[in-house]
Parts: sequence; structure tokens; C-alpha cells
Amino acid sequence: MPYAQLDRHALRIKPLKERKNKVLIERDQVSPESVPRPLSAAAAAVVEEVAARMKRARAAGRSIMLVFGAHTIKNGLAPVLIRLMEEGWVTHLATNGAGIIHDWEFSFQGASSEDVRANVRRGEFGIWQETGFYINLAIVVGAYEGMGYGESVGALVHNEGLTIPAPAELEREIIREATACPERAAAAADLLDVIRRFALPPGRMTVPHSFKRFGVQAAAYRLRMPFTGHPMIGHDIIYNHPMNHGAAIGRTALRDFLTFAHGVTNLDDGVYLSVGSAVMSPMIFEKALSMAQNLALQKGQPITRHFITVVDLAESSWDWQKDGEPPQDHPAYYLRYCKSFSRMGGVMRYASCDNRDFLLALSTALKD
Repeated sequence: MPYAQLDRHALRIKPLKERKNKVLIERDQVSPESVPRPLSAAAAAVVEEVAARMKRARAAGRSIMLVFGAHTIKNGLAPVLIRLMEEGWVTHLATNGAGIIHDWEFSFQGASSEDVRANVRRGEFGIWQETGFYINLAIVVGAYEGMGYGESVGALVHNEGLTIPAPAELEREIIREATACPERAAAAADLLDVIRRFALPPGRMTVPHSFKRFGVQAAAYRLRMPFTGHPMIGHDIIYNHPMNHGAAIGRTALRDFLTFAHGVTNLDDGVYLSVGSAVMSPMIFEKALSMAQNLALQKGQPITRHFITVVDLAESSWDWQKDGEPPQDHPAYYLRYCKSFSRMGGVMRYASCDNRDFLLALSTALKD
């Protein structure tokens, strides 16, 4: 039966310039030349091992995947991530929906991170025009153009705008592709619906991004490197805006998951870095590795030599390397980011440290 739904068109949506932000990227950026705070002996040993394995993986042409939570972006690490990409130390970046948003807001206005407590109380949290409008529109256009979630947003930033097709062109394509390529026709219909609902004029829509030098997605798009987004419906502020389109989210996010899984197929003798992602990274990795393993076993070449490093602030109360998986009555059993990865075969290391210090130390070790 049909249930009542909230009407997002009835929301009072404010311009982004009226929002107070806690992080300013020019002020809070982390330079790749910064010196990290001293790491523990255990974390420093992990950094050295990761760097050595990354060097071997790069020489062998294997995947080096850096998957991170939104705080890696919020902590101002964009310059470090961009340096790692430009120097060829990573082959794939991935984050969650919030990471996509913070990276875009830094690129667009040089600031991000609102006061959640205060803004929920005022009925303003996440209800901002430019963030909801442009990110969602980029995803709908990207879905039509065959792009993934992160690529769609990266293209918007890098190109400082996007192109809106003429409605008549889309109508013809819907009819033409209805039988030959139904998914293409459906994506065209989604875009046509958005164009009509928001009265978007056809042609070039210019969207200046004055701080795009800090855009990690834009850098990945420029370098032709996969930057995949892995969102969950309702988890991110872009779902508050009426421009949000569920079908486009699904099309682009599925493409990104399959791109991510393809990277995992090349992970034997490669490196997987999971930095500050308690849920998203282990959840998508275990499914992707299972599919990659399925294909590898059909060729008689199982994936067994992958190297996984998990970085988080929590002090580990369990020696995963020595003692394996803890019993269910031990609190460590419920640390998803360690438990899932410990089940994935290969070699797993855990480093308890701040993501800024870890990535800076790793960048230095790779340079040395």
C-alpha cells in the first residue's frame, strides 16, 4: 500500500554561503611536506612495511587501493592524497558519500563541516541549495553519460560545469534506445524528468570551483584514475534536496562498486589501505574480494598474496596478527574494520594512529 512521504519541495532551502563552517581548506590543509607527529613503534613498523610493499606492487603493476572515510577529507589531507596520485603511488581511491560531499564543498567554496547539533535544532542541517543541487545534478547527468558516482562529481569540478541536453534530444533517445539499450533509455528519462521539474535550460551550465586545486575527485578525473563513491541511501545531506534522484544514485554507485571490484581482481601482490572507515571499506571489500576470488579460481589462480592495512584511532585490545579472530564475548569481535579484514586471507596489519600522521609518514617513507 502507498505510505505518506515527506515532500522535499516544501523545504525552505538556504544558500550555502549562509552556513557557518568549521573547516577552511586553505587554513586547515595538510601539506605533503608537513612533519607527522611521532608514531608508536608498532604503527611506524606498519608504515615501513606498507611503503616497501607499495614499492613492489607499483613495480609489478598491481593494484594499490586507498579507501578512506570522510574524515580523511575533513582533516585537510587533499594535498597529500593528490601528491600520492600524481606520483603514481595509488591506482584507486574510494570513499563514502560524506567524503564525496566534503571534497566537493572544499572545491566549490573552500569550506565544509557544519554544526550538526545546532543546525538540526534549527531545521537546517544538510538543507543547503548548492550542495544538494549541484552534486545531485552532476550524478543525474553522469548516470546518463555512463559515468560513476565519484567520476560524475569529479567531472563537474574539473570542468567547472556540465552540459544539459535539449529535452527533444532526450525524448528521441528514449524512443530509440527503449529496445536496444533500455538502461540508457531509462537514464535519459531520469535526466529528462529532472530537466522538466527544475526548468533547466539546455546547453552549458557553468559552475565555478574557485578551490578546485584541493579537489581530490577532480584530480582523479584529470589523472584518469578511478575515484569511486560508495553511498548509502539517506546517509548523506544530498538526500535532503528535491534534486536528489534515487535511480541516478543507484546507476552511478553500482558502476563504482563494479569498478572497485575490478581493482580487487588485480590485488594479488598488491596493497589495500583502509584508512578511517569502520563500515564502508570492510563491507564493500569482502563482497568484491569474493567475486574476484570466484573469477580467479576459475582460472586456477586464487588471490592469496594480498596485503591489507587497517588504520584507525582505536587502540587495539586484541592481537589480530597473532591470535586470529577473538571469541564473540570479546569486545574486539565487534570491531568490523578488523574482524572483516582478518577473514579475507592474505596478510593484515592494524595501525592505531591519526590518519594525518599515518599518511604523512607513509608519503615520507615512499619518498625516501
